[in-house]
Amino acid sequence: MLTIDVNETTNPKQLEKAIADEMDKHIKHFEKELLKVRTGRAHTSMIEDIKVTCYGSVMPLRDLAALSAPDAGLLVIQSWDKTVMPEIEKALSASDLGVTPLNDGTIIRIQLPRMSSARRDDLIKSLGQKLEVCRVSIRNIRKDIHNFIREKEKARKLSEDMSKRFQDLLQKVTDKFIETADKLSQKKEEEVKLL
Repeated sequence: MLTIDVNETTNPKQLEKAIADEMDKHIKHFEKELLKVRTGRAHTSMIEDIKVTCYGSVMPLRDLAALSAPDAGLLVIQSWDKTVMPEIEKALSASDLGVTPLNDGTIIRIQLPRMSSARRDDLIKSLGQKLEVCRVSIRNIRKDIHNFIREKEKARKLSEDMSKRFQDLLQKVTDKFIETADKLSQKKEEEVKLL
């Protein structure tokens, strides 16, 4: 949680930075999630985190194969161990990409279909879900820090005025990060609508 202690001598700028650092982790994660959403150009980030069950464990695809996107509508997976090709194919088929992998025995090709209006609507819905997860994560940080400040106030380590100041600061930072997440989602949604 917070990397600094909260008391009467706490610098509001340091507290703001500590809060921002915590919330920024969720914005970074949200940005990675947005990269996985297909917007017309094939990108290896769409498949690199797909979980593949092999060798008695579950591993991300990027740890099992070389991934490439030779053109805008094609992804190529070249497994380092040919014996796991069926497991990779199964994981790709079960993923939410909505594609059928083509396995020729040495490499797996994924031809991304043209974007249909139904798929576009699904992607926009998925974007909304990812945005809500990000917002909830940010709000949970706000709640945890708010409770932490209230506990300090109850323990008489923080005055009521200082507690109110810190809570206002917390809300300001939270609003800024929620707005950032909304803008990122809106930009991605506009990209999807243009497909």
